[in-house]
Amino acid sequence: MDYFAEVFGDFWDPKKRIFFGYLILSLAIGLVWLVAVKHKSLRAGLAQVFDRQVFLSPSAKADYKIFVINRFFTMFISPLLITQLSIATAIYYFLHGIDGLQKGLFADAPTALVVTLFTVTMFIFDDFTKFLLHRWMHRWPLLWAIHKVHHSAETLTPITVYRVHPLEGVLYGLRSVFVQGSVIPVFLFFFGGGVDLVTIVGVNAAVFVFHITGSNLRHSHINIHYWPWLERILISPAQHQLHHSTAQEHYDKNFGVALAIWDWLFGSLHLSEKDRDLDFGLSPEEASADQLLDIYLRPFRDMANVIRRRVRRLGQRLNVLRGN
Repeated sequence: MDYFAEVFGDFWDPKKRIFFGYLILSLAIGLVWLVAVKHKSLRAGLAQVFDRQVFLSPSAKADYKIFVINRFFTMFISPLLITQLSIATAIYYFLHGIDGLQKGLFADAPTALVVTLFTVTMFIFDDFTKFLLHRWMHRWPLLWAIHKVHHSAETLTPITVYRVHPLEGVLYGLRSVFVQGSVIPVFLFFFGGGVDLVTIVGVNAAVFVFHITGSNLRHSHINIHYWPWLERILISPAQHQLHHSTAQEHYDKNFGVALAIWDWLFGSLHLSEKDRDLDFGLSPEEASADQLLDIYLRPFRDMANVIRRRVRRLGQRLNVLRGN
């Protein structure tokens, strides 16, 4: 029973993207979009929202299996990772040791200002580090060997966000620990004990807004786009779907999670393309079947190949240097 709760608990946790309330809202937003903007009938809209060819495709079925299996891995791996408290404690004492740095420098700041600043800072730093890690996963061959498990999805559903190799889950888990373990002690040091988040149902208010406005539609077959000016600030569902596209002009575009400004700053922003049909998945030379054994083991083989190529090139360079 505990395992069942651990596996499916995310559906009842407002802190998680697939909380059933967010899923229902995303379905409603998708349906309204299809009927009001795309001028489909209610029946046609419902048929598209609940498309069996998407939710029962081989790719989607692999998503569901990976979701369950990865929860098992998480139960055993999470206790082994460095904790938020360890990082926070180390940073807090590090700040104490810096000469001239005044503890409680802004302790008299209004509580409302501190709470708002802390909430916004946490959201922005969290979003930026997600963008940065995502970008590295596409740019570094060793990390791409892991991340392409996610991009092997040929249909997108809200559960596709969990279609990741366990090693990627570890990396994102460490990222989350680093973000919270670094922001919290800095605020406690400078602002004192009045540090807290603006929350709604226990969730960072900014994250809550992100989820209730259709975060689950990012991994879906409903390509909701924003106005061009807004897509330079926020990543639309259509922009993230474009990120999964097999079209070469879409490669390494739109790494952002909520904010598009990071992609704009780093030159990887691509606005959505209205009414363009997209194919999802990997390039033909990297594509593989939705077989679980291949999904979990192939990244290790690909990483080994990357390391072998690097070692071979290093050996060739050393031979050239010796020859000189």
